[in-house]
Amino acid sequence: MPEITRDEVAHLADLARIDLDAAELDHLAPQLNVILEAVASIQGVAGDDVPATSHPLPLTNVFRDDVVQPGLTPEQALGGAPAVEDQRFSVPRILGDEQ
Repeated sequence: MPEITRDEVAHLADLARIDLDAAELDHLAPQLNVILEAVASIQGVAGDDVPATSHPLPLTNVFRDDVVQPGLTPEQALGGAPAVEDQRFSVPRILGDEQ
């Protein structure tokens, strides 16, 4: 695998608009090479015979099943409302005509 050069790190830093000095460029180039080697080793392990997984352990749903239950009637829902109009809550207008 080709190694990332100091000039390539400088180019990437320029694209990312990161100002790096010479010491930082010299320090980052080997670190990026280690990252690329780790990615390459993972790519070598995953073959066509290995199924893709999203989680290493099986997941179970911890929520209860959805069960349809009857809801409130409009009269029950609006029973405690201070003002009702056409089976809806009636509230004072807060926006003027500009909206």
